Amino acid sequence: VGPGPPGTGTPRPSGLGLPLGLPLSASPVPAEPHSLRYFYTGVSDPSPGVPQFVVMGYVDGEVFVYYDSETRRTEPRVDWIVANMDQQYWDRETEISRRNERNFHVDLDTLWERYNQSRGSHTLQRMYGCDLLEDGSIRGFDQRGYDGKDFLTFDKDTLTYTAADAAAQITKRKWEEDGSDSAQTKYYLENTCIEWLRKYVSYGKDVLERTERPKVRVSGMEANKILTLSCRAHGFYPRPISISWLKDGVVQEEETQRGSTVPNSDGTYHVWATIDVLPGDSDKYQCRVEHASLPQPGLFSWEPQSNLIPIVAGVSVAVVAVIAALAGFAVWKSKQGKKEKGYNVAPGE
Repeated sequence: VGPGPPGTGTPRPSGLGLPLGLPLSASPVPAEPHSLRYFYTGVSDPSPGVPQFVVMGYVDGEVFVYYDSETRRTEPRVDWIVANMDQQYWDRETEISRRNERNFHVDLDTLWERYNQSRGSHTLQRMYGCDLLEDGSIRGFDQRGYDGKDFLTFDKDTLTYTAADAAAQITKRKWEEDGSDSAQTKYYLENTCIEWLRKYVSYGKDVLERTERPKVRVSGMEANKILTLSCRAHGFYPRPISISWLKDGVVQEEETQRGSTVPNSDGTYHVWATIDVLPGDSDKYQCRVEHASLPQPGLFSWEPQSNLIPIVAGVSVAVVAVIAALAGFAVWKSKQGKKEKGYNVAPGE
């Protein structure tokens, strides 16, 4: 199961070579500068409106191709892939995805029996792909999961699989007995995947290698004598970013809570980090943001609105006073003008 990614046209043999994935949250975070990932998800009994099978391809964290069991066609998601691929490419990718869809249905049934489960909704996933690092080195991944838990993880250096449980051990033995299958996967991850990643990056260079600076906002909210400081960075690209809280210049790693880096509708990303502090210590804390678009890390502090209100109010009062004074002067001047004009008018006119 689990053919090679789009462009390879090299399917893996089925027979519980399931393209299961691991829980997506456990997938490795790719290092810069470039990464290629494919995610397969199959559901035995999906909710209404949810496809039974989905394939999503990512370059540098951006979805560039998509397939599901409703449309049954591999489709582009970015302009640069449309401009550089012909119809033969899309036909080939569609056939690969359809073959995977068929394999997923078989594998879901097999796992349902292997785990002695009742009929119902079960999920099969696979994540695989490669990274091209800044120093020219490469990394490859091929991981599978079932019902949100790890199932199998491939080690391309030893050509072995790590099984998460007894059921996965059966698949591990089958795959490792067929050494050609493991060797084929290794070749794909170290060669074919990297070749296609280079192609895709060259096609989408203007988009994928751009940088957009994060816009950072620090806010605070006090409750029960605890002040929660929140640092939010948004509108940045590329995806990798480091956001942390410092106290007197020292990183507060354990005390900091972070959200995932998630995409915006315009192709940029946003992320947040919070920390709970004593209200009187707020001036000791700073949010540090590191990103490829910044020449050096940015430091951002919280400016309580309570300190700004008196200033704004004072300015407002001063402005009103000036306006009132000018208005009063205008009225007085007008009256004086009428008096002076009256002295110059001859009687009887």
